[in-house]
Order: sequence, then structure tokens, then C-alpha cells
Amino acid sequence: MTLRAPARERPGTAIAGTIPSASPSVLVGLVGSGIQGSRSPALHEREGAEHGFRYIYKLIDLEVLRLGIEALPEIVTAAQRFGFAGLNVTHPCKQAVIGALDELSPDAGTLGAVNTVVLTQARRVGHNTDWWGFAESFRRELPDVARGRVVQFGAGGAGSAVGYALLTQGVGELAIVDTDHARAEKLACLLAGRFGTGRARARQDVSEAVRTADGVVNATPLGMARYPGTPFCAKLLGPGLWVADIVYFPLETQLLREARARGCRVMAGGGMAVFQAAGAFRLFTGREPDADRMLRHFQSM
Repeated sequence: MTLRAPARERPGTAIAGTIPSASPSVLVGLVGSGIQGSRSPALHEREGAEHGFRYIYKLIDLEVLRLGIEALPEIVTAAQRFGFAGLNVTHPCKQAVIGALDELSPDAGTLGAVNTVVLTQARRVGHNTDWWGFAESFRRELPDVARGRVVQFGAGGAGSAVGYALLTQGVGELAIVDTDHARAEKLACLLAGRFGTGRARARQDVSEAVRTADGVVNATPLGMARYPGTPFCAKLLGPGLWVADIVYFPLETQLLREARARGCRVMAGGGMAVFQAAGAFRLFTGREPDADRMLRHFQSM
């Protein structure tokens, strides 16, 4: 089931003086840790202005607030009471937030991860637009790559969405590697149950997995400005591989830089960030966003 929150009326001054004060307004936020560099506020607010909304997008940064994920129920309750149309959810909250919700969409329920929460006075419904965001970016940027065997690093909330997306895009066998091998096994079991036996497997032999792969995906936070590094030794990369990363701040991570230097085709995380935002915008407002316009705006930042 897809629920759409109506636009909310709020008093105030129009954004940059371009939107009448009587225009409908939407109040949303992003919950995560270390999110001060997020491009989500600019993406959502610009697209809202294009639709005639006074769109207000707040950062709720656990690091700045000195809070842990145990504060998520309180944060969701406060947002609901203050009239937020919804919340985006990012690392490390995509799985932990589920306990604070009333209902999950089919995709979020299957994946066990939420990146978008739609709020009404009566309900809190979790959705997952991450998987579609990655799938759409992959479809546009790497449409013709080999996808017989792919190695994915990361089995957390983002990893579950990316793995789901890769299998919908025709990946034959997905090898999942995570520092928590039990978590990788759990995700592999979930995906194999959805897509068929043998389509997803947890792996620990990183060198062998990468050596026999067509492509590699980083679905961990490694590479972010606050989590520098790569999920595996870049010396394993060769020119026959394609490499995708979900990190978009910075847009060219160390992994992508080293992959490009070794002749690999690469896909940065910007496309996923934009397309998942477009899906969230649709859920928050009930309006159809212009994803290409949002992508152009992202590229201009």
C-alpha cells in the first residue's frame, strides 16, 4: 500500500520571495548521523518550489544532537506531532527505525529496511525508495555491462536495497560480503528466497569473489568524508570490471578513483541519491517529481 501525505498549510514567508505565503507547504526531515553534507534539503526544496510548494527540509543529525539510534521512537513521535509530512532515514537508522512505525510498504517489509517514513496524524508508514533509486541509476549509467556475477560489499539497510535492485536488473549471482558474516548470510537468504536458490550467497573469500566477478558494488559507508577508505584492497580491481558506489559525498570516492585509474567503468552514488529522493518526494507530496530536473540540479551543486 502506498500512502501519500497531503500538502500542509503553514504560516510564514515565501522562499526567496518567489512563492506566495498562502501556497501549500510541506515540512519534512532527514534523520541520520553525520549528515551535515547531505544534498537532500536542496534537492527537495528546489523541486518543491518548482511545484509551487513552500517546502521545508530539516536535518535531524544524531551526531550533532549527541543522540543514539535508541532516540528514534522519540524523534518520529515528535515529527508526527509537529506536523511533518514525513522523514527520510539514512545511516545508521534504516533498520532501527522500523520498531517506531505502524506499518511497512511491501518493498520495505521484504527488505527489512526503511529510508522514507510517511506521517499522518494517525499512522507512520515506512517505505523503501533506495532500491528503485539504485536500479534506475544502474539502468541509465551501466545498461550494457556484464552481470553474470557481482560482488556486493555491505549487508545493512542500504545493502539490502542495493542487492534487491541488482537482482531485479538481471544479475545472475550476487556474492554478499560484510564484516558481520551472519548479517551477509541473513541478507543472502532473504534475497534467495525472493529471487531463487543460488541467486545470492554470502562470501568471505574476498579475493576469489572479486577475481571471478563482472562487477563490484560498495553498499557500505566506507568512502564517505567521515568514513574514508575502501571496503577491499583496490589492487584486486582490473580493467574488465565495472564498479559502482552508493556514496555520493564525496561524489568520487577513493574506490571509484582507484577503479577508474585501473581502467574500470564506474558509477557514482549521485544517481541513486537523486532517484530515491524523487521517490520520497512523490510519497511526501502526492505530486510527480521531475527526476531529470532533480538530476540536473544535483549535478549543478
